[in-house]
Amino acid sequence: MNIAVLGGTGAEGGGLAFRWAVAGHQVVIGSRAAEKAISAADELAQKLPADCAGTLSGADNLSAAQNADLVVLSVPFSAQTSTLESVRSALQDKLLLSVVVPMGEKPAVVHKLPEGLSAAELAQRQLGEAVRVVAAFQNISAHHLMDLSHSIDCDVLICGEKKADKDQVAELCTQAGMRGVNAGGLQNASVAEGLTNVLIGINIRHKIKNAGIRITGID
Repeated sequence: MNIAVLGGTGAEGGGLAFRWAVAGHQVVIGSRAAEKAISAADELAQKLPADCAGTLSGADNLSAAQNADLVVLSVPFSAQTSTLESVRSALQDKLLLSVVVPMGEKPAVVHKLPEGLSAAELAQRQLGEAVRVVAAFQNISAHHLMDLSHSIDCDVLICGEKKADKDQVAELCTQAGMRGVNAGGLQNASVAEGLTNVLIGINIRHKIKNAGIRITGID
C-alpha cells in the first residue's frame, strides 16, 4: 500500500511511518515544506532494517496525498483545518486516518471542542462524505515506536462509520505491532482523543513516558 503520513516529521507520525515501512508499505512523509519532509524521511530510512521491503520518502503534503492509497493526518490540531484544505482535492474517495488530538493550555486536562465534537468529526465535517474518516492511534506513546524490539503495551481504539475501513486500520495496527479494537462510530472519537490527555497526566504524575490502555475481555 502507498501510505502518506501528513505530519510525519513529528515523533508520532514518523514512528508510525517507520513501522509501516518495516511492514513492507511504501510510505511518504508529508510536510508543508518538501525539504523538511525529505530530510525527515532520509533520516528514518537510514534506520530501516537491511531486509526491509518497504520504503520511506518525503514530499510536500499535496504531492504525498495525491499518490497515496491511504492518508494519515498526524499534525497538531491547530494545523488540522489548513492542512486538510490544502490537500482536499487529493483526498476524494480515500480513507483518511486521523491521529490528531486537540490540546489546550494544559496538556494533562481534556480539551473540549465546540459542540462537543472530536477533531476527527470536525475533519469529516470539513471534507464531506466523499472522504471516509477513521480515528485511531491517539493513545499510543511515540516513545518506543522506533524501537522494533519493544512490545507496545497499549491497544488502539478505532472509531469510524464503516466496518471495512476500521478493519483496514486494524490491519495497520497489527502490522505496527499493536492490537486494534473496534470502538464504534466516529462520534466516539472524542473519548479516545480525550484519553490522551488523561494518559499524559498519568505519565507526569508517575514519572513515566508510555502509559497506555488495554481492553480486557477480548479473546
